[in-house]
Amino acid sequence: MRSNKQNEFMQEAIRLSIDNVASGKGGPFGAVIVKDGKIIARGANGVTSTNDPTAHAEVVAIRNACAALGTFQLDGCEIYTSCEPCPMCLGAIYWARPDKMYFANTKKDAADINFDDQFIYEELELPYLNRKLQTEQIMRDEALEAFKLWSTSIAKIEY
Repeated sequence: MRSNKQNEFMQEAIRLSIDNVASGKGGPFGAVIVKDGKIIARGANGVTSTNDPTAHAEVVAIRNACAALGTFQLDGCEIYTSCEPCPMCLGAIYWARPDKMYFANTKKDAADINFDDQFIYEELELPYLNRKLQTEQIMRDEALEAFKLWSTSIAKIEY
């Protein structure tokens, strides 16, 4: 059963999505990050207004929350997003490690207004040689040097 607070947090994510469209700043997506029962960060889609294809609401909110908390993980946090996250945002959410995610619109709702990420889900299932984005692996042996350094580093911060 939802609490009034959960409804308030989702309503704020939805408000951000509506305001974003009305202002012309980007797509109809908003997100908030909550910790200890308070909104600590907000994000709205800024892809077209910032010329940044990664400026999705969830990513913006995660960046803002991590900056506010001074950390790269969102332990003890919840994310409320106005729409079921796209593959990039879902990956970012998993990497940020919040305790819980809530969403309002579904990915089908997004597809119905031409925000369709199904092709990305399908591409991820293919071997990289069969993807639409021409992809070629080069210089693996040289690149492994960074991985070797990482695995033996005593200064690394694991995540």
